[in-house]
Amino acid sequence: MCGIAGIIDFNSSGPPVAVLKRMLGLMRHRGPDAAGIYINGPAGLAHTRLSIIDLDGGDQPIHNENRSIWVVYNGEIFNYPELRGELTAAGHQFYTQTDTEVLVHAYEEYGMDMVNRFNGQFAFALWDKNQQTLFLGRDRVGIRPLFYHFKHGRIVFGSEIKALFADPLVPRKIDVHTLSDIFTCWAPLGNKTAFEGIVQIPPGCFGVLNRNCLKIQSYWQPSFFASDPWERSLTDWTEELTSLLYDATRIRLRADVPVGTYLSGGLDSSYTTSIVKNNFNNRLCSFSVTFSDQRFDETPYQQKAVENLNTHHRSILCTEKNIGEAFPEVIWHSEVPILRTAPAPLYRLSALVREHNFKVVLTGEGSDEIFAGYNIFKEDKVRRFWARKPDSRLRPRLLERLYPYIFSQNNGRSKTYIENFFRKNLNNIDSPIYSHMVRWQNTAQLKSFLSDDIQQTAGRVNDFVERYLQCLPPEFASWPSLCRAQYTEMGIFLSNYLLSSQGDRMTMAHSVEGRYPFLDHRVIEFAARLPVRFKLNGLEEKFILKRAARNAIPREIADRPKQPYRAPISRCFLGAKRLDYVEQLLSARALEKSGYFDTRKVSRLVAKCRRRDGRLLSERENMALVGILSTQLVDHHFIRNFPSYPVHVPKNVKIEG
Repeated sequence: MCGIAGIIDFNSSGPPVAVLKRMLGLMRHRGPDAAGIYINGPAGLAHTRLSIIDLDGGDQPIHNENRSIWVVYNGEIFNYPELRGELTAAGHQFYTQTDTEVLVHAYEEYGMDMVNRFNGQFAFALWDKNQQTLFLGRDRVGIRPLFYHFKHGRIVFGSEIKALFADPLVPRKIDVHTLSDIFTCWAPLGNKTAFEGIVQIPPGCFGVLNRNCLKIQSYWQPSFFASDPWERSLTDWTEELTSLLYDATRIRLRADVPVGTYLSGGLDSSYTTSIVKNNFNNRLCSFSVTFSDQRFDETPYQQKAVENLNTHHRSILCTEKNIGEAFPEVIWHSEVPILRTAPAPLYRLSALVREHNFKVVLTGEGSDEIFAGYNIFKEDKVRRFWARKPDSRLRPRLLERLYPYIFSQNNGRSKTYIENFFRKNLNNIDSPIYSHMVRWQNTAQLKSFLSDDIQQTAGRVNDFVERYLQCLPPEFASWPSLCRAQYTEMGIFLSNYLLSSQGDRMTMAHSVEGRYPFLDHRVIEFAARLPVRFKLNGLEEKFILKRAARNAIPREIADRPKQPYRAPISRCFLGAKRLDYVEQLLSARALEKSGYFDTRKVSRLVAKCRRRDGRLLSERENMALVGILSTQLVDHHFIRNFPSYPVHVPKNVKIEG
């Protein structure tokens, strides 16, 4: 795992080396082990390395036999030994043992079609010296990031946006349309980022830049089957899934350094850990985060999993104070406003992993999206059933299965609120985004805290919906309703929030690589053709995965209801102890200066939080507080005080060209 960066400028004699070095310095956390630069005519490629494969011989940039093709690369091609064998048989000569070198020879052999042969998580930039062409590629689901700014034949790209800002020609301004989108669906939409003029290569896409233009092309996207075949038994499907997950896990253990696992005590991480422990690594180390707030803590389940799997386990306690103190660094690494504090504990967890000298961990992300683990999928099913008889008093009671902690309180107001919440637009079942519209409309109420100017500029929630609908594939309407909901969740939430703010950016902040067996494209494609009843059976989520896991992990873990990963919110910032940066950034003066929010409304929210010591706030008020504070931090870090952290420009950078 690494950081890549570069400048291609067809209007100049060559990119400035000093800027390339500064780009690497801003991403030094991604690759502290080595750094290299390649210069050729208009092209400059830069790389900072976290050594995992071929520790002594894998420094980048890497080239082909005649040095006409050069690559910088972030990630892993897990099937590289098989590809290397094919390419060697075809006559290609290798000078390293890395998976990186496979890219240059695969490009020679297969051209741009090479991305379809890769099983991995990657972002790369490949310069074809003879053709004067840049080839940018990103993995199928967007596990590894790749951002760029392109204007007038000049592209600046990198694994992180802060690296682009090292170039004085790249503008630094928050995109208020994206801010509005985040305050609607939690994440930027499509290829957008939090900054004007900065976009990303979308998941499953590649870009080709030459002297004339930049073209972005899709090579993969999840596609679901409209049919629900009954020919195969559940046993057959389960056996195929078990085999796929075994192999997806096996190839993700390929490394020349130790590999650990995250073990939260939930189904996904416990099953992944069991595959590793029982088949590949008897001395497996596992890691978890625990919470001082019992509402979020899963310690009993973690202990049960550790006892059953007998891993060498390490955990780190996360308090409200820890989250509040870490939050500025979390936003520095995530580079985007967020509505939850959930990345902060993961930031601390990756620090724990690094402290124990691990560079690689396997995690369970992706399972909820592809096997229908979230409540939003159940809500969609309940509401569609309810809509057939909207006056029924019994059908809305199915919501009790989803939110038992609300209904068990015998609080009539809470029950009425939940029922009224999900009754909104109940009969609009023909809407392509029926599954998500209620949530989006609810979250969009956070936009009332935005300033009047931004609200008028950014538009209404319907404008957001129209933009999203334009991105849907032609066959979308033919898919089962569950599959449509899954596609929407994967397309917005998975790559632009979960795999970035909670994934790559939090692990790589401490030079740790996360690997995701459930996001092997073969597993995703399996889940896409899986009958929906084997994903969401009645209201039982991840039905087939639970069946597959029951023989490998304790039943009480395999069959436990999904507990969403969450973390404390308002009391982290406005509890008993005041934090200087919170006081400063949420002051009326700072709010007026930045201009993103209605100062009076924010001041009232802050006063309410303090008056109640962060307690008894609604979920929406908690999200508003985090969204406002994180936006102010993005503005502080990247607009007004960039860089707000020291830039450690690497020494002894190897320069080739």
